[in-house]
Amino acid sequence: MTAGNADQIALWNEDLGQRWVREQARLDASIAPFGAAALKAAAAKSGEVVLDIGCGCGDTSLLLAQAAAPGGRVLGVDVSAPMLARARARAKEAGLDTVRFEEGDASSATLGGPFDLLFSRFGVMFFDDPLKAFRHMRSAMKPTGRMAFVCWRGFAENAWATTPAAAAIRVLGAPKPGDPFAPGPFAFGDADRTRAILEGAGWRAVTLEAFDAPMVMGRDVADAAWWSTQMGPAGAMLREAGEHRREEVIAALVDALKPFAGPAGVALPGAVWIVSATA
Repeated sequence: MTAGNADQIALWNEDLGQRWVREQARLDASIAPFGAAALKAAAAKSGEVVLDIGCGCGDTSLLLAQAAAPGGRVLGVDVSAPMLARARARAKEAGLDTVRFEEGDASSATLGGPFDLLFSRFGVMFFDDPLKAFRHMRSAMKPTGRMAFVCWRGFAENAWATTPAAAAIRVLGAPKPGDPFAPGPFAFGDADRTRAILEGAGWRAVTLEAFDAPMVMGRDVADAAWWSTQMGPAGAMLREAGEHRREEVIAALVDALKPFAGPAGVALPGAVWIVSATA
């Protein structure tokens, strides 16, 4: 296991993973439009064997299992033990015995297969060596296999991230600039780089389709401000600065999010790539 992936594994097994478990229903609802678009592109069929990378709390794995019925099977893989525990509980609650979950680093773990479909909802942007990871995952596919995943476009295109981040910066100051291609939510924002990675790993017929949808951040401005301190760049900056700055950051977030409030809650634009390829 590489050092970069080890850092990500530690992150998702500690506070961040526990937080995603606590907020599972809310998280799934907020990113549902993007997952639905990717599932439509994936078009899982009855009887197919499906690999769900970065499956988290199992939302897409359960949907894929339903789409692949009857006769299909789904394997969800993730590095987060807390999230996988929630995924297994949800599968049991749903009575789905055609989906199973394994803890592992998909860039190097024995994945089994062969698979008809590789799918991921925001789960493939965290590899420290994405070329190696996608080459390894392709080795688990059938010759006729295909892939569909959704990833965020560039940071600047995603107001759900930039608006809270700008508010936090006004209070805390700008964080040190980092590598825009380092493992993280926006690592695949550059379409040309993403295409080059996939083609370099042996995938063919690579397409990236832009998709935009509102991302609901909260039922009202106060709720959305709190949520922005839990997930996303503003939350990361606050954790770095310390909880003693929370009230200042919350006040700035409330002001920044007011223009996005409406009858359905506080919704900010989200921008993703729907990526498709064949093995």
